[in-house]
Amino acid sequence: MSDDYSYQVTWSAEDDEYLGLCAEFPSLSWLAPTSNKALAGIQELVSDCVEDLRTNSEEAPRPQMRPEAYR
Repeated sequence: MSDDYSYQVTWSAEDDEYLGLCAEFPSLSWLAPTSNKALAGIQELVSDCVEDLRTNSEEAPRPQMRPEAYR
């Protein structure tokens, strides 16, 4: 399910690295030296977060990209 979330990778001049973000988890981010590593990092972080939410019987945010798949 974490693959269905909305990810963005942008350059952070302040950090001099790429910044991975997820629209559904605005408090999470991942810095890495390459855009591919930033994307992989934020995807893994979101996956871990979703797993933790489910383990604690909490609901994960619905993906913005494919909300019809989760109705």
